[in-house]
Amino acid sequence: MKKYIIVLLLLISFTTITAQETAEITTYFFIRHAEKVRTNPSEKNPNLTEKGKRRANTWNTVFKNVPFDMIFSTNYNRTLQTATPTALSKKLVITPYNPRALYSEEFQKQTKGKTVLVVGHSNTTPSFVNKIIGADKYPQIEDTNNANLYIVTITGNTVTSILLQIPSL
Repeated sequence: MKKYIIVLLLLISFTTITAQETAEITTYFFIRHAEKVRTNPSEKNPNLTEKGKRRANTWNTVFKNVPFDMIFSTNYNRTLQTATPTALSKKLVITPYNPRALYSEEFQKQTKGKTVLVVGHSNTTPSFVNKIIGADKYPQIEDTNNANLYIVTITGNTVTSILLQIPSL
């Protein structure tokens, strides 16, 4: 776990130093919601399981030294509950977003030059990342995978992305 956090912090530090010398930087961190309750298949808005709550706290630990300016989440229990520990520790309000309107002009203006966390779903998270990077690079997340962390950095006209997997504690 410490290895992942060190790699993440080095990546952020390098990107920030380089960006300060050249252009304004926007950094997006994308995660899928943590493990959800699956006992009732007809439930459209389930809560997190105990394991999911632990993972939400793991994300908070992973993001401990990330200076988020904003946190976005879809308006579902599982995404909001995943974002909450990080939002509370950063003293930020969770802003809802529409997963059917990914990377809108308004979202781009609102987040330009900021460091942003976006919490979504197995299908919307990679789609959102792909929309920003302008390529169909990342497939839909397997339903059992709640560990992906996508980091997208925009510096001027240069867009980079990386995918990490962060296991739960």
